[in-house]
Amino acid sequence: MNIVITGGAGFLGARLARQLLEQGQLSLAGGTPQTIQTVTLVDRVAPSAALTADSRVRAVVGDLNQLLERNDPSTQVVRANDSLVFHLAAAVSGECEADFDLGMRSNVDATRALLQACRTLGTSPTVVFASSLAVFGNSPAQPLPPVIDDRTLPTPQNSYGIQKFIGEQLVADYARKGFIRGRNVRLMTVSVRPGKPNGAASSFLSGMIREPLAGVRAACPVPPETAVALASPARTIEGLIRAAEAGDADWGARTAINLPALKTTVREMASALERLAGKETAGLIDWTPDPAIARIVTSWPAAIDAARARALGLLPDKDFDSIIAAYLSENPRTAPSAATQ
Repeated sequence: MNIVITGGAGFLGARLARQLLEQGQLSLAGGTPQTIQTVTLVDRVAPSAALTADSRVRAVVGDLNQLLERNDPSTQVVRANDSLVFHLAAAVSGECEADFDLGMRSNVDATRALLQACRTLGTSPTVVFASSLAVFGNSPAQPLPPVIDDRTLPTPQNSYGIQKFIGEQLVADYARKGFIRGRNVRLMTVSVRPGKPNGAASSFLSGMIREPLAGVRAACPVPPETAVALASPARTIEGLIRAAEAGDADWGARTAINLPALKTTVREMASALERLAGKETAGLIDWTPDPAIARIVTSWPAAIDAARARALGLLPDKDFDSIIAAYLSENPRTAPSAATQ
């Protein structure tokens, strides 16, 4: 089996690649397990040396739109023997709201071009599209129900959410026509992400934990009572892989499924940090309001009934304490001494 991951040098893309390489095989769309022969990582930057050291990894570096337009054999994004594509590459929420053209090009044009390249193969590869909770947005004219389920009408309130919903519909129609086998998966906000902050409006939901654990002050731009829907990196990768493995009958409708979410509040996240790392560490959070960020984040739902995901065996994280504990286990150098007491 040959797999493509767009956004393959990013945090989720690299983690997904490591998991696939580690397990060594995959049961695609309910089929028998197949050996993973190559994993092509497509991104604007090169993947880490640790990944490219694996002989099964092929790196394609460049702008996704340009790569697909050129279709140069040496940097071809999808090739005739590729049977599975994870499309994770995207401009994030804050970027899209600040730069409309960037979002449209990165999230709509690139998705359409990738799907067209998959169509051209003539082999109906499986495409797992990473959509987002941001397709749901609350507004006075059309308030969200108390609990979001798989049949709730998306009502995005920002450019990123609209672009992701467009992507879902493109994947669904290419699947309807038989050009691909489509798997639309709505990711929850992933926390705790390692590394540096990005341009996502939700970036602080990792930063308010990650930075204090490293002894650095971090801003929380929303009120403490703000409710959020979160998933750990491990649960998110589990959901993406399960989407690729599910047979057509188990998957069901072409519409997107919501991955399971842990409902919590920003206050409870800070309290969990204090429980695991101490009061001094939690005191590094600065409660600094940012109306622009708050307007986006508070429009997203926090209560998710992920029935379709649950039927596939996917469950949410137990609590936020366990998410922080997993982050500390995976990133032990960030742990302050208080966390080990």
